[in-house]
Amino acid sequence: MSASHIEIENRQPGTDDWKLSNVASNCEIEGYASLTSVNAGDEISFFVNTADREYTLSVFRMGYYGGLGGRRMTASIKLRGLSQHVTSPDPKTGMTECEWRDPYAFRVPAEWISGIYLVKLTGLSSLRERYIIFVVRNDGRESDLMLQSTVTTYQAYNAWGGKSLYRFNSTGQSPAVKVSFNRPYDDADGSGMFLRWELDMIGFLEKEGYDVVYSTNLDTHQSVAVHLRKGFLSVGHDEYWSWEMRQQVQGARDRGVSLGFFSANSCYWQIRLEPSPLTGEPDRTIVCYKIGQYIPASEASRDPAAAQPSTHYLLTARWRDPHVSVPGNPEDSLIGVMYNESQPVNADILIDETASWVFDDTGLRRGDRLRGLVGYEADRMYGNAPAGTMRLAHSPYRHVDGTTQYSDMTMYRAASGATVFATGTLQWSFGLCRISPWAASPSRVNPAAQQITRNVLACFAGRSKAKLV
Repeated sequence: MSASHIEIENRQPGTDDWKLSNVASNCEIEGYASLTSVNAGDEISFFVNTADREYTLSVFRMGYYGGLGGRRMTASIKLRGLSQHVTSPDPKTGMTECEWRDPYAFRVPAEWISGIYLVKLTGLSSLRERYIIFVVRNDGRESDLMLQSTVTTYQAYNAWGGKSLYRFNSTGQSPAVKVSFNRPYDDADGSGMFLRWELDMIGFLEKEGYDVVYSTNLDTHQSVAVHLRKGFLSVGHDEYWSWEMRQQVQGARDRGVSLGFFSANSCYWQIRLEPSPLTGEPDRTIVCYKIGQYIPASEASRDPAAAQPSTHYLLTARWRDPHVSVPGNPEDSLIGVMYNESQPVNADILIDETASWVFDDTGLRRGDRLRGLVGYEADRMYGNAPAGTMRLAHSPYRHVDGTTQYSDMTMYRAASGATVFATGTLQWSFGLCRISPWAASPSRVNPAAQQITRNVLACFAGRSKAKLV
């Protein structure tokens, strides 16, 4: 078999120069991208705010690269610094949106392969550093796998400017109902949730040489070529889904694309995407009123989608809850499991059933444990899973309220022949690789977790004799 694009790419010299040594923690330098993803050959713009008169910008592709985690794609580009205006949250919606000037327009070379890329910003006077993150797509290129970066969840938790979709990190404990992609990320040095939840899975995939391309869930929303893949991967924290996203993923499954949920708390909140009020660019604003949590169901009319029965299906509530006149659509009816709402957790996976091909060559027996791979949120079976769903692991843990809760690993075969696998935990990637500076310490890399992942991905790619037994 010839080498994949990923194998060839990871033969290139790696570097850990992408890591930050002097983090800008007080807005000394920060930035955001005009797009969450861009097709190779097209243009993306980077908007930067800094008090430094000059700064440098360098682009790195993230992968395995001999364990170094990244490859330098550009030399350091010296640019003029600009102190940008920072707006206050909108008093009605809580949304903060930047309209920064003088962006650096960057045309992605057509030969760059799909991946998740970090822009490293460095102020030349302060020497402070921070990231901008974006995805490069290779539209039209078939591949075995597509990994979706969970940018809608990054943005939901992002409190830059004072507001997120959460009380805990919003000013006055008053969350926004709209948040904008036109602002920096305040988490993980500007990388959103990428370093914490996605990089170690990517390190494993690229070390193993899988034929994978990358996208964001905005691309899923916009129908970017999920059907060209044999397997679709949701990794880490994938909580916020639009109606269009769910339709695209379900439709892919029903056309024979296998789904891997190496994640938990996936597809929990329904969102809508709207254009930017300032630029008019599509899908730059997330809308989520959180009906049933921050706003009582009796006040669902505060979400404009409640105004007409024809739009009730777009209400921004939990997927499992009724949407006024439309019944709930529980997450586990797609995934097999759904969020158990009992976190935080840091526990072991308890193997429940080893007869399945999922456990081939792992050496695991019933009752064995995968240490430290349940958390920090977990999913379990609730009774809405498709017929024939198998429970592979049933992992108990003691919740802070004193009750015993569970995380479940499951799998089912759809009518189309697609396989749908779910780990039931956010921390699965901890068991696969350890190149992220945000990875668990000490290492939780587990050969059995790695082999389970190989078995599942071989099934997706049609390179195994997997059967649901």
